[in-house]
Amino acid sequence: MFKPKIIVIGSINMDLVTTSTSFPMQGETIKGIDFKTIPGGKGANQAVAAARLGADVRLIGCVGSDDFGKELKSHLLKENIQVEHVNVVQKYPTGIASITVSNHDNSIIVVPGANDCLTPEIINEKEEFIAECDLLLLQLEIPLSTVMKAAEIAKKHGVKILLNPAPVQLIPQALLEMADYLTPNEHERTYFNDDKSIQDKLIVTYGSKGVRFNENGNEKQIGAHKVKVVDTTGAGDTFNGALAVSLSKGDTLEQACLFGNAAAALSVMKFGAQSGMPFKEDVEKFLKTSAPG
Repeated sequence: MFKPKIIVIGSINMDLVTTSTSFPMQGETIKGIDFKTIPGGKGANQAVAAARLGADVRLIGCVGSDDFGKELKSHLLKENIQVEHVNVVQKYPTGIASITVSNHDNSIIVVPGANDCLTPEIINEKEEFIAECDLLLLQLEIPLSTVMKAAEIAKKHGVKILLNPAPVQLIPQALLEMADYLTPNEHERTYFNDDKSIQDKLIVTYGSKGVRFNENGNEKQIGAHKVKVVDTTGAGDTFNGALAVSLSKGDTLEQACLFGNAAAALSVMKFGAQSGMPFKEDVEKFLKTSAPG
């Protein structure tokens, strides 16, 4: 069976997740319900999603030499992700994300740590590995210059590029032009309203409203599945990982969005970013029994 080769270049974090009955206001202290440390980072999340959904995944990133870094590399190996290109740095701690979950929603503060050590020079050394993959999956929790270098190498070798522009920031036009697919959510979408040159690349997620995209000049919308929401953390990363797998297999954009939409729906039914991510068999079964509304 064909397994698409996907390289993910991005962040690797430990999520520090606090559950509470409400979000604290500025200057307020409230009592929490629960606390967990959970593997995360947009790069690692999307790598796990793609691996669980049937891709051959390599992850390029950086962690610290601390306990979090060791734990994360071990965890990624267990998820069948190749981590020989995950660098261990000495001067900076592993990145963390402080996440508060309340009322089926979340707020997040990310401290990059070792992720900022992923430089363009490191990416230059990985050119042969990027050149042989079917798709390059990128996000923006690592230095923008590194994302640019990775895209340049992929473009040079004719490798498709899926860019998840999150966390949203000012993105060079050259990077937008190199990307084959751009996957903002509904809030990030507003940053690209005035750029008509990229409208056909946009695949926009709208949470409970589903996903919109353009195919053959026509805007299409796929509604969200009606599921019981437990935790939305990682839903977007699940969508991106699933989309990457489906596109790498040669599916149409509509087929890929249907697959990604279903995978994201399954992910919000469980707690945690990576722990809630479904496997290929789960998504295929779900698609047979549930239609987006």
